[in-house]
Amino acid sequence: MAETRAINPWTWQDAYGFSQAVEARSSQRWLVCSGQTSVDAQGAPLHAGDLRAQLRQALDNLEKVLAEAGMGLQHVVRLNYYTTDVAAYLAASNEVEARFASVSPRPAGTLLGVAALFHPDILIELEATAVA
Repeated sequence: MAETRAINPWTWQDAYGFSQAVEARSSQRWLVCSGQTSVDAQGAPLHAGDLRAQLRQALDNLEKVLAEAGMGLQHVVRLNYYTTDVAAYLAASNEVEARFASVSPRPAGTLLGVAALFHPDILIELEATAVA
C-alpha cells in the first residue's frame, strides 16, 4: 500500500470530510474509477429526488468497485463530486463525513455544480482515484 499523508494548511475542510491534498509515496497501483451514481446492478437509477439516499448509494457503489480491485476507502486519494444541487449536497455531506470518518488521510476532492448528469433523476456523481 502507498504511504499517504494529508496536506492541510487549514482546518475548515475537516467539517466536510476531505483533505486539501494527499501526498502518495511508493505507489505501485492506481485505480481510476468512472463516476459512481445511485444505480442498481443493472444501471437503473435509484432514489429519484433524494440526494442523501443517492449519495449513500453512490458511496456503496464506489466501495463495491474498490473491493473488486482489492481496495477500500482507505486507498482513495481523490474524490470529486458532481451535483445538480450544491445546497442539497452540502446538507447531505455528513454521509461522506461518516463514511470516511476512520480514513486517514481523507481524500482530496472538488465539488462541482453541473447542469445535468447522465439521467434526469440522478443528482450526484462521485469520481474517485485510489492508490495502493
